[in-house]
Amino acid sequence: MSSLRTLVFFATPPHDCSYLPGREATTMFVDPRADVDKKLYSQLTALGFRRSGSHYYRPHCEQCNACIPVRLVAADFRPDRNQRRTLTKNSDIECRLVPARFSERYYALYANYIEQRHADGDMYPPSRDQFTSFLVDGATDSWFLEMNLGGRLIGLAAVDLLNDGLSAIYTVFDPACEQRSLGTFAILWQLEEARRRGLPYVYLGYWIRECRKMNYKTRFRPIEALRDGHWQELKPE
Repeated sequence: MSSLRTLVFFATPPHDCSYLPGREATTMFVDPRADVDKKLYSQLTALGFRRSGSHYYRPHCEQCNACIPVRLVAADFRPDRNQRRTLTKNSDIECRLVPARFSERYYALYANYIEQRHADGDMYPPSRDQFTSFLVDGATDSWFLEMNLGGRLIGLAAVDLLNDGLSAIYTVFDPACEQRSLGTFAILWQLEEARRRGLPYVYLGYWIRECRKMNYKTRFRPIEALRDGHWQELKPE
């Protein structure tokens, strides 16, 4: 079994940044041959790593530190007015946590989401192999949060269970239900689930100040950021 002391890391060559136009990025990966169990995965997450399928990674850019790992403190979270409205608006949704796996039902929702919302991104065009390699492969205590309305799947959130919290991996939803703010709803649900399990944190991945797509993360308070190896509260600007 691998440990933090025995892990080997690799860095990619510089490549175009997916979030900030005109910048180059370098990504650090854990050796894919490493045996990463739940304990080690939890330790890596607390150090700012994320999981994508069977890969564990974090940004490692020489000239840039814009990508900041962030997490929510579940016990201290209080929804604001808009978040309370989101909860009320979605009170008719049936939520169910199931083991992460491939199904045509899940893939159809995923493909529709990517095609309509991210046709200009690097995840387009979607494929079954892409869905599996991103959301199913490498699963370690990994789950899908089903969001069903009248028996119809309208949202799906990939969630990993860690020793100290939940890691919000990715959320897709039916674009026809955009007004329901299902991305926000999925995070609110995970915060409540973390509290129910007695877990302190919900990890949200990276926040980039200059990236408008990530503004939603700082609408949840309190939120902590990993800076210089220490987690500290990220104050409102």
